[in-house]
Amino acid sequence: MRRALVVTDETARHPFLASLPPHVRRGIGPIRKAVRKHFTMQDVKEFLMAYCACFVAVSAFLI
Repeated sequence: MRRALVVTDETARHPFLASLPPHVRRGIGPIRKAVRKHFTMQDVKEFLMAYCACFVAVSAFLI
């Protein structure tokens, strides 16, 4: 198997990312998610629905 020679980039901080060509790495950046400080009622509703669904599924397998 032949691999293309690529100049490594020390700022990539990972051997695999350093081996990628610059045009491929250009789209890769740090992933930042918006940090929310408060929970909304929608968040609580979705958590309770998931919790109840998992509880029912586990209970059905145990019975």
